[in-house]
Amino acid sequence: MAITWILVANASLAKLYANLGPNKGLSLVKEWMHPASRQKNSDLVSDHPGAITTQRGSGEPQTWPKIHEAKLFAQQIAREFSQGRATQAFERAILVAPPAFMGLLNGGLDARTARLVTDRFEKDYTKTPEPVLRNRLESCIFL
Repeated sequence: MAITWILVANASLAKLYANLGPNKGLSLVKEWMHPASRQKNSDLVSDHPGAITTQRGSGEPQTWPKIHEAKLFAQQIAREFSQGRATQAFERAILVAPPAFMGLLNGGLDARTARLVTDRFEKDYTKTPEPVLRNRLESCIFL
């Protein structure tokens, strides 16, 4: 039985589904929320110690706080996928995310985990009901 993980994510919400084989549909495995990615940049910037600031030394590119938060979230998800690969929790993966967040996810995956990703859809389906999601992904999963 080949288990396929399907990640449906954006910068503030991620849902991990599993497909356990033909005619098995999708089952929700885990859901992550990252509300910091939805906050305003001004709310994420503070002058207290340990806070993120947008000021940089000369020669360093500026990273907006929202982008920084999205990167942190993508790295968290990538670690989950790496751990899943290491424990053989899945044999293949499908990623569904808007283009900017897809880039962050791809950048966070290690090479061995990235090789298990067979399909990528640059769409935001995080609010899509599961039956509709199954229909949209049926070309690449074995429902």
